[in-house]
Amino acid sequence: MTRIATDILVAGGGIAGMTAALGMASMGHRVICIDPAPPEIPKPDLRSTAFFMPSVRLLQRIGLWDALADHATPLRIMRIADAGGEAYKIRELADFDATEIGQDAFGYNIANHRIRQVLLDSIAAHPNADLIAPDSVQTLLPRTHESLISLTSGAQISASLVIAADGRNSRVREALNIPIATWQFGQKALVFNVVTEIAHDNISTEIHRTGGPFTLVPLPDADGQNMCAIVWMATGPEIERLHKLEDDAFAQEVNLRSCQILGQLRPVGPRVVWPIIAQRAERLSGPRTVLIAEAAHVIPPIGAQGLNMSLSDLSTLMDLIEGAEDIGAPEITDRYHRRRWTEMAVRVQGVITLNRAAMAKSQTLRDLRVAALRSLYGIAPVRRRVMKAGMGV
Repeated sequence: MTRIATDILVAGGGIAGMTAALGMASMGHRVICIDPAPPEIPKPDLRSTAFFMPSVRLLQRIGLWDALADHATPLRIMRIADAGGEAYKIRELADFDATEIGQDAFGYNIANHRIRQVLLDSIAAHPNADLIAPDSVQTLLPRTHESLISLTSGAQISASLVIAADGRNSRVREALNIPIATWQFGQKALVFNVVTEIAHDNISTEIHRTGGPFTLVPLPDADGQNMCAIVWMATGPEIERLHKLEDDAFAQEVNLRSCQILGQLRPVGPRVVWPIIAQRAERLSGPRTVLIAEAAHVIPPIGAQGLNMSLSDLSTLMDLIEGAEDIGAPEITDRYHRRRWTEMAVRVQGVITLNRAAMAKSQTLRDLRVAALRSLYGIAPVRRRVMKAGMGV
């Protein structure tokens, strides 16, 4: 049996997992990242990721940002629009402007396939990082000074620290018998791209009516055309209905739901459906192991919180192990759990609350929602506090 010794094993080669591998490698640790998917660039899956400024600073610390910056679209304003009246019409508009809290932008939006390309290239070029794929964790045996990890390929790896970034169905979390809390909303998300009549002007817009938000995320122009990615959340049956519509009928539905906020929208490319849940691990560490990203927390795509929470996990872990003699010691993993769990739990619950408000069906609840938005936006100190909290500051 092949046995490989390393300092850190990262289970999961998604954006969070590969970023974690490169973060640890940048600190001088030997890192192996394991992922069940082949190390290739899939066709664009239409999803994109917003990196808020704390995440951008982490990527700069790791040495990744320069390679990503050319593909980044700044998010200057986060706009919330309420269209919860009887007609499909914007009745309240709140622009949260980054300049009000001393920032040029809240962050930057980048297509996921661009991010993956940069991460794969960076791991291939880094002397301290290796990617083994396709392969996955089969068993995990923590011991006093190391963990022994058996892979489905039959190989065995010994590591001082295991970072579980292997998703919402984490094998590592299951091996440690860490329970999870899960919330179901009966929702799905439909993701697709549109050409917009009016330029997005680096504004990310969430339109709230019922069933969930309709979010227009700025993308770089393509062949001189204004482009946005759309994440449309609604009940599962409604999303399935929309997904099956012919192109012309679908375009009519899109333009009705968008309230023409960017003029006429023309959907382009395929439509992709994603399930919506929330999930929270009841502990973020185990013997010689920590949980990050979706192994630790899953939230609905509201306010671009998901990956930014994951990179906060990584930033905390990097701070804790810097200069440590034993990076997987209980005092490190326990401290990581204590530092991250409360903030993570509060943020998960906050997004759940926002999502339930966005789902409101009754006119009374929708009227209460718009009144809350007016109050929130109308008090400058509260507005600035909300903006900073949303960025993770």
